[in-house]
Amino acid sequence: MPELLGYARVSTTAQDPAPQVDALTEAGCSKIFTDRASGARAARPQLSELLSVASAGDTLVVWRLDRLGRSLPHLIELVTELEERGVGFRSLTEAIDTSTPGGKLVFHLFGALADFERSLIRERTLAGLESARKRGRVGGRPVALTAAKRTAAQKLLGEGHSVAEVAEILGVGRSTLYRSMQRLSY
Repeated sequence: MPELLGYARVSTTAQDPAPQVDALTEAGCSKIFTDRASGARAARPQLSELLSVASAGDTLVVWRLDRLGRSLPHLIELVTELEERGVGFRSLTEAIDTSTPGGKLVFHLFGALADFERSLIRERTLAGLESARKRGRVGGRPVALTAAKRTAAQKLLGEGHSVAEVAEILGVGRSTLYRSMQRLSY
């Protein structure tokens, strides 16, 4: 028999999940799973347990959307996973119910907006990197062993100094010196 499974989450131990639990009980949830964890944390044991017991025909119910997902893309991922398993999703505050055509439409619009946002961020990032390259700025970590230091390293090593001594003199790690010398086929 299909069940309404409630999920409540508060961010800190000082917060009280009672208002969420009351709303979920009033909505008819037969079982309520409650986590006390920041929304940013991936580890939420009660949510994991709820997801493991939810079966086709059941509906996961939350008080508000932000109680379930860490971000909009994460929320969409979770609801998509539920949908693939035949589990419905309902948010009481936002009045979203993926078991109805209207609820599915609203949720897919959220998904489309999240995808659009990711695309915009990617475009802005790529444009910023291209602009920086045109101005002569190259991303990444600065080179620790410049051409002058490489030349000095070759000279010191040729004079019989150990790799450890040369690395200390030049202020770089031995592994940096080894990698640089390998590139030069030294």
